[in-house]
Amino acid sequence: SLGALQCRRHRSGDGAAGPAPAAVAPAPAVAPAVTGTVRDYLQSKGVKLEAQKPQGFKALDITLPVPPRWTQVPDPNVPDAFAVIADRHGTSIYTSNAQVVVYKLVGNFDPKEAITHGFVDSQQLPAWQTTNAAIADFGGFPSSVIEGTYRDGDMMLNTSHRHVIATSGHDKYLVSLAVTTDRSVAVADAPATDAIVNGFRVTVPAATAPSPGTSPVGIPAQTVPASPVAAPAQTAPVAPVAVPAQPVPAAPVGLPAQTAPAAPVGLPTQPVAPNQVAPRPAPNLLTMVPGLPPLPNFAFLQGR
Repeated sequence: SLGALQCRRHRSGDGAAGPAPAAVAPAPAVAPAVTGTVRDYLQSKGVKLEAQKPQGFKALDITLPVPPRWTQVPDPNVPDAFAVIADRHGTSIYTSNAQVVVYKLVGNFDPKEAITHGFVDSQQLPAWQTTNAAIADFGGFPSSVIEGTYRDGDMMLNTSHRHVIATSGHDKYLVSLAVTTDRSVAVADAPATDAIVNGFRVTVPAATAPSPGTSPVGIPAQTVPASPVAAPAQTAPVAPVAVPAQPVPAAPVGLPAQTAPAAPVGLPTQPVAPNQVAPRPAPNLLTMVPGLPPLPNFAFLQGR
């Protein structure tokens, strides 16, 4: 959580009399690299990073939740930006924001080794203090996530950085998310920032294609009635208006509720188009957002 960042610690239990039960050996922890960013590692392997844009991008489905008050920044000052959203109505002079960049990785490398470098770019930020960090698969892809605080001028900022190395077909992509807010408003902004961090998804389109009768937006699926064989002609079909409306599940804290038109019985709901900044229809992500204060950028992903 960006609102209440805490270090995760584990305490061993007190010793007990008698023979200890046989313990299953835990999987060896992945040792994070202490030098060299993900970009540094990839460049050392001769891998080319090709920045991707959302227009026409179909290799991956990337879900970026948009909390209330947050809007898409159409022309951000973020190098190679794939998507940027920000809360321009906050109380801090720093604009809380979330940034996504996507690179196609051309060349041979070990994704699991590359992701061990996922902490280094954050650790190089001024006065960095780690509050939480982990290297573990994210949606089946190698991933690192690190949370902490750092100094930007006279301000202390809370941030969460995640790197994902996703495979789509024969291609690999580096997808990076950074969610940053002023530490002084971190608690108040926690519902929004947590919703973004926890709702962020990277999937392969084929893996998320809805099966018949399954709603892609989380609404309980409508059961398609089987056509009766040799049914008497006078039997009237069930009218769609007689079916109780399916309630839309409550949106997570900080997310606008999803609204979807009810589909007639037997017709699946229309899926949300991939690679759209979600949720829809509010806010209007095509609305221009002029005058946004400068945002931090992914300079750590750029070549030095």
